[in-house]
Amino acid sequence: MKTIYLLLFLSMAIILPAQRKKKSDEIPPATPADQRWEGYQQRLKLEDGSLVKNIPFRNVGPTVMSGRVVDLAVDPSDPSHFYAAYASGSLWETKNNGTSFDPIFDNQIVMTIGDIAVDWENDIIYVGSGENNSSRSSYSGYGIFKSSDNGESWENIGLTETHHIGRIILHPEDPNIIWVAALGHLYSENPERGVYKSTDGGKTWNKTLFVNNRTGIVELIMHPDNPDLLIAGAWEKDRKAWNFTEAGPGTAIYRSEDGGDTWNEIPDDSGFPDTDGTGRVGLAFAPSDANVVYAILDNQDRRPKEEEDDEGLSKDELRTMSNQQFLDLENKEINQFLDDNGFPREYNAVDIKKDIEAGKVKPIDLVIYTEDANSLLFDTPVKGGEMYRSDDAGKTWTKTHEDYIENMIFSYGYYFGQVRVDTQNPDVVYTMGVPIVRSEDGGKTFKNINEANVHVDHHALWINPADPRHLILGNDGGVYVSYDTGETWINCNSPSVGQFYSIAVDMTEPYNVYGGLQDNGVWKGPSTYEYSRRWYQDGKYPYERLMGGDGMQVAIDTRDNTTVYTGYQFGNYFRINTETGDRKYITPRHKLGDAPYRWNWEAPITLSVHNQDIVYFGSNRFHRSMNKGDDFETLSDDLTKGGKKGDVSYGTLTTISESPTRFGLIYVGSDDGLIHRSDNTGESWTKITDGLPENFWVSTVVASAHNEARVYASLNGYRWDNFRAMVYMSEDYGRTWKDISSNLPLEPVNVVKEDPVNEKIVYVGTDHGVYVSIDGGENYHAFSEGLPNTPVHDLIVHPRENELVLGTHGRGIYIGDASLVQEVNNEILAKTLHAFPMDAVTYSSRWGSKTWAWGDVIEAKTNVSFYSSTNGDGKVEIIFKDQVVSSTEIDADKGINILELPLETDESFKDLLEEEQKEEYEAAENGDFHLVVGEYTVRITIGDTNVETPLTIKAPRERPGRKE
Repeated sequence: MKTIYLLLFLSMAIILPAQRKKKSDEIPPATPADQRWEGYQQRLKLEDGSLVKNIPFRNVGPTVMSGRVVDLAVDPSDPSHFYAAYASGSLWETKNNGTSFDPIFDNQIVMTIGDIAVDWENDIIYVGSGENNSSRSSYSGYGIFKSSDNGESWENIGLTETHHIGRIILHPEDPNIIWVAALGHLYSENPERGVYKSTDGGKTWNKTLFVNNRTGIVELIMHPDNPDLLIAGAWEKDRKAWNFTEAGPGTAIYRSEDGGDTWNEIPDDSGFPDTDGTGRVGLAFAPSDANVVYAILDNQDRRPKEEEDDEGLSKDELRTMSNQQFLDLENKEINQFLDDNGFPREYNAVDIKKDIEAGKVKPIDLVIYTEDANSLLFDTPVKGGEMYRSDDAGKTWTKTHEDYIENMIFSYGYYFGQVRVDTQNPDVVYTMGVPIVRSEDGGKTFKNINEANVHVDHHALWINPADPRHLILGNDGGVYVSYDTGETWINCNSPSVGQFYSIAVDMTEPYNVYGGLQDNGVWKGPSTYEYSRRWYQDGKYPYERLMGGDGMQVAIDTRDNTTVYTGYQFGNYFRINTETGDRKYITPRHKLGDAPYRWNWEAPITLSVHNQDIVYFGSNRFHRSMNKGDDFETLSDDLTKGGKKGDVSYGTLTTISESPTRFGLIYVGSDDGLIHRSDNTGESWTKITDGLPENFWVSTVVASAHNEARVYASLNGYRWDNFRAMVYMSEDYGRTWKDISSNLPLEPVNVVKEDPVNEKIVYVGTDHGVYVSIDGGENYHAFSEGLPNTPVHDLIVHPRENELVLGTHGRGIYIGDASLVQEVNNEILAKTLHAFPMDAVTYSSRWGSKTWAWGDVIEAKTNVSFYSSTNGDGKVEIIFKDQVVSSTEIDADKGINILELPLETDESFKDLLEEEQKEEYEAAENGDFHLVVGEYTVRITIGDTNVETPLTIKAPRERPGRKE
């Protein structure tokens, strides 16, 4: 059957270009790999020449909820040494059984990972970039990377157009032979997918299996005793922003008996499904019996329709029911249907019958009321997860169970597809979904081993060959270790790898940061957070979870800093009091008879900057509440292009911004490329997208805080595999737009924000980092100090502390000081050298002593910051009463420099300092001589140019004396 399908596909391919010409003109093209590489070189150039590259960022966690692990590689000679690959958070290594980890893949062209493999004999690590789970944030990779020095350096060895890697297999005896299962592009068709083989260590590749431009290879396994016998799982899928077809006739199992040089599809009568609903497949050999192979299949075929229970009204009955038939129903039966389907209490049988009689609604409207793209995604009655077993090395297959495996992968098996077999018993098999389950009878029955401290979405599992009770698990909540076959688990979640969608701050002192994470809820924590295990002793983690599910946008009423608006996917939002724990569901519902609202996965919500009682909320329409979300008015018609048929909510609003300078001037953007402006608090709207590229996701629209007529917008082509950087500014309320993408590299833009202090400063967060322009978008500079090249989904500048807060999708939250950037202007840039003002330092008599008997020494130091127009060697001197009491050699960079300056001198200045403090001057406990209270001058010299700035060391506050 597949041969016939392939011939039909090829014959159609000959005529489709002419048929699709008009459509293809509307679809943004996928960005070629060579252009992406050029974009990477531009990123490196921006980092190297950046004026802000020395501004440090600190990670403020959180870590306790971790992030999505997609693969594990464990040292067979020492299982306490292993690597964990995070979907968008890099590759991490542990040498102490997960007690701590170090990242080793932070600054490549991409950080996203689909699979890893390690040649333990030769200490070579292979990373297959591009996540294989095909989720909303499964970023595209750039082929295969190889390291021979444990991640100190990496070499890209090809397959750059494959985007997503399902599996890497290494030959057990010949280190030059490598097989790769490549899925290809996620959001576009391409031929660079299939099985690839290299016989020279990755220098060259040969594609040995190809099905079609929509079918990639998601799984590849090798016979435990015969490396010439390989089995591959092909998967046909088609993902768009509005729909995900998770299966197709291209899906199949293939076998090779000559080391992957040639392949044969298993026949139609093999026992393995061969339908249009055959979805993602995972495979595993049984190490203890190589003839045994298991497959876990996401079967998207619909279940046979069951006979309806005679009791109760069904949706199917209502679809075809006449008005009179509805009126003849008993009120009790109608009310039961309303209760069963979550209708608000305002609806009841009596009133609905009146509306039916008046012609306002029809019986089918009760069905329409309950259905949207979200319900199609989660409630579709597909067969779901099925396990198959082969006892002849993959030639024939038998389903292992009679009934459905309920409540495991539901209708979204594309996100899972992994199976593992016990290393000593071929009848013990694990498969992963929601939750992880184990079978001890060859897949006939299953037991949940998802304990209370373990996340429920699973992607990776290693079973110790020597002791199968020892398991290492990877899921959306990080890494877990078990020594009793999953009865109990140890959390190993020290890395900060959270995948934030959004970020927000409050105005407490110190302020808190808030954010919604992929599959890990909404969290709140202190901006001063530093990673520590101290909370194990204290019993309270510094961050607290406010909401479960997939965490989304957050809006905080900063008048009390306790009223928070947030929620989970598809617009399910709440008003929460973080002090009392009270919460109220506030999502507006459409009226019976109207089309359901379409809510984005990350529905936008914001509070009016002029009156925080006013809540703005976006579905495909604009909603406004004047009373903190207790009631909403729907003020607009559809502000999108109207949606598209599919199982993913589309044609939705993605961003809302109100002008800080004028109440009621509001902008909204949509996922299908529209931007609208309202001049009257949402009562009427004007489309303002003329001149902008069409059909791109509007990731941000933001009104200026400095100029009423100015507005910024960013567009994102990720969902077309298009990686252009698109940032725009309008100075006339969106009537015309100026492209300010300038020298940004080819990286999809997730967020653009204007600085609240300096109107010339614009921040941009992309899929690979964060950039700033200090000249209104004419040129950009890259932040890099302390930052991995992780996706930056959201950012905000704290209005009081002037700190730049980044919400990354893979490495948690980072904070950097924006105050120096805010001070930069043309006058400073015209100078050869400029010193920024220094903060006063409070003298401490404890400088040079230990915090406690076994603690660290308290160092006397401060920071001096300066701008240099050139690179060069120089020095920083501290001058006291015309004498240089301290001198530090420096190597200055062009741009802003931040130097940690020791407040130390030597014994030769003892008399001078003793005279100043009018008491005996002695060395500290550690033998150092520190500067005393007084007025100093700091002189910075680069080449022949120097500049000076004052430094004050002030006396500590005197403690009140005791009564005498």
